[in-house]
Amino acid sequence: MHILDNLDIKLDLQLRFRLIEIIALWEGRLTTNHLCQAFGIGRQQASKDINYYLNHFAHGQLVYDRQLKGYKPTAQFCPHFCSGQAHEYLQLLDRHDDLGGVLSFLSLQLGGTEVLDVPSRYVDPQVVRTLVQAARHGHAVEVHYDSLSSESLEDDPCRLLHPHTLVFNGFRWHVRAWCEKNQQFRDFVISRFRGPASIDSSRDGKGKSDDTDWQTEVECTLIPNPKLTERQQQVIAKDNGMDLDSLSLTIKVPKALLIYYLKRMDVAHPYNPNMDDFYQQVVVKEKQ
Repeated sequence: MHILDNLDIKLDLQLRFRLIEIIALWEGRLTTNHLCQAFGIGRQQASKDINYYLNHFAHGQLVYDRQLKGYKPTAQFCPHFCSGQAHEYLQLLDRHDDLGGVLSFLSLQLGGTEVLDVPSRYVDPQVVRTLVQAARHGHAVEVHYDSLSSESLEDDPCRLLHPHTLVFNGFRWHVRAWCEKNQQFRDFVISRFRGPASIDSSRDGKGKSDDTDWQTEVECTLIPNPKLTERQQQVIAKDNGMDLDSLSLTIKVPKALLIYYLKRMDVAHPYNPNMDDFYQQVVVKEKQ
């Protein structure tokens, strides 16, 4: 059921119910603190909202767990105020302090606008919950990963990973983690994990501070393709937020994220001399 199908419920309450469902589904533990921190309400009001949701919408599918000291979803849990897709939770993590995130949270369609929405990749909620918990507490995760280099699913044994950060690269989500199999930090596409995933808190592993490519900041200067006309270069510079005097934009990002940043900016890197320059509008300025 879409949020707009519940018009008899006040909008602020719909938003709180939606947060209840997203947190319960993807983190596996809901507390009053989630509502208090997200909406700036008191614990009494948060408890009232949760109880209202339990009585009118949960149908016994969201239960209190004394060991977790919070509410957890049953296997039959079915959301009413969200779609139940991973991007809702992952974008919530990414935009929790951004007003734009609140606006997108409403899922309102405004007249005269259109948003191109690509098909959502299937992501196992249990796998995401495990990755998030492991990254937050510095634990390892045992999980199967479908690698493109493997010929079959049987060629992908259970991997032991030490995740430290979930990353949205503009197109899809991946997790940055130390891989015991390869003995290095790698990026793992979240939609390629096969559950179930389990946390292993007994193993010590490498974390974010050990990830050299994550800790190393690199500088890169972007410019319009010099082979284009002067007029074309001016248009491209303005279109990409470059300085209009120098026709350039210098960025500083973690080395591990540079390749994703260049892809998102549609930068021709490396430059392909066999491709039409019109389709390689932004390039990396070569160091002198």
